Amino acid sequence: MRRLSFADLLALGSLGIRTRRLRAALSALGIALGIATVVVVTGIPASSQQALLDELTALGTNLLRAQPAPRQEDPVLLPESSVAMVRRIGPVTTAAAVANTHVRVRRNDLLDPGHSSDLTVLAATPGLLDALNGHVRSGEFLPRPDFPSVVLGHVAAARLGIQDVGEHPAVFMGDGWFTVVGVLGPLPLAPDVDRAVLVGWEAARTRLGFDGHPTVVYVKAREESIEDVRAVLPATLHGEVPGLVQVSRPSDALAAKRATQNSYSALFLGLAGVALLVGGVGVANTMVISVLERRGEIGLRRALGATRGHIRSQFLTEAVLLSALGGLAGTALGALGVAGYATWHRWPLVLPLPVLAGGLLAALVVGAAAGLYPSLRAARLTPTRALSA
Repeated sequence: MRRLSFADLLALGSLGIRTRRLRAALSALGIALGIATVVVVTGIPASSQQALLDELTALGTNLLRAQPAPRQEDPVLLPESSVAMVRRIGPVTTAAAVANTHVRVRRNDLLDPGHSSDLTVLAATPGLLDALNGHVRSGEFLPRPDFPSVVLGHVAAARLGIQDVGEHPAVFMGDGWFTVVGVLGPLPLAPDVDRAVLVGWEAARTRLGFDGHPTVVYVKAREESIEDVRAVLPATLHGEVPGLVQVSRPSDALAAKRATQNSYSALFLGLAGVALLVGGVGVANTMVISVLERRGEIGLRRALGATRGHIRSQFLTEAVLLSALGGLAGTALGALGVAGYATWHRWPLVLPLPVLAGGLLAALVVGAAAGLYPSLRAARLTPTRALSA
């Protein structure tokens, strides 16, 4: 038996598509709608999920807080190099520290030195805002850690009557003036920083008599390793007596985030499976009808010497080509739909590449499966029976 070349196979397989364009378009539309449904039912929930996960991440799902355990007669001192030590832990992405300088802050030097505004003066390392998902509402965050400048927390700025740094206001701390260079927005992850006046680490050492030992170390790590990081933090910060270091437990939002990811994954699989099933049934129905309509063509080709294998390959190739065209169109249509819907809701656009590639592959697999029975049925037709029809 002479085997058909790949080019001949494509020419034969596309014959029905080229000669019956409307029917082919409607057939491809069925699989296109199925694949578009796969893309939409995965892309839109994925974009919605990403928006929700971003909100949960903002709640500190990957944030840990380490500090000396409370109620100690002689509290342990965290090492001056705490931040550098913590950054050596593999899954850690950000580490920062603050320390209570035990200095009072006054709006001016005419107030009684014993005057208390209930505000804490904290020495801060440069990476603090990254660790706390914070932002500067006005000005900038401690551009020079050794310069006598401060950044006010959201609540501290309100109590001191400073909401803007345009006129370069100043506050009096210790025995000198410090320029206010920034005002922070609210920090839900660290209310104590909201009520604090932040000064550069080196400036606190040289001008406020700060000893360099952190009070609190903030650590951000990869979410999948957050429990492991929490387990090694005490020994990293105080190897002699790790039990004297207290580390916060992961946020409850992390458990909610993981549950959200798992529930959405199950939803994706269920909806995608239903959509593919619908598309496959449509292709199978189209190919069965095509065989019935083209029995005369089949009989003529068999009478001219075409084998059953040739007939079977022709109809199977046609089914795969129809599904491939539908898959490409459906992928593009679904991607446009997801992009439009996500933009309308102001969600991040998420089009999982495995879903797009899997949609095309699934279209080919569904086409092959759907075209298998019709192609076998066409191949079983004898020349006399096919021509008599």
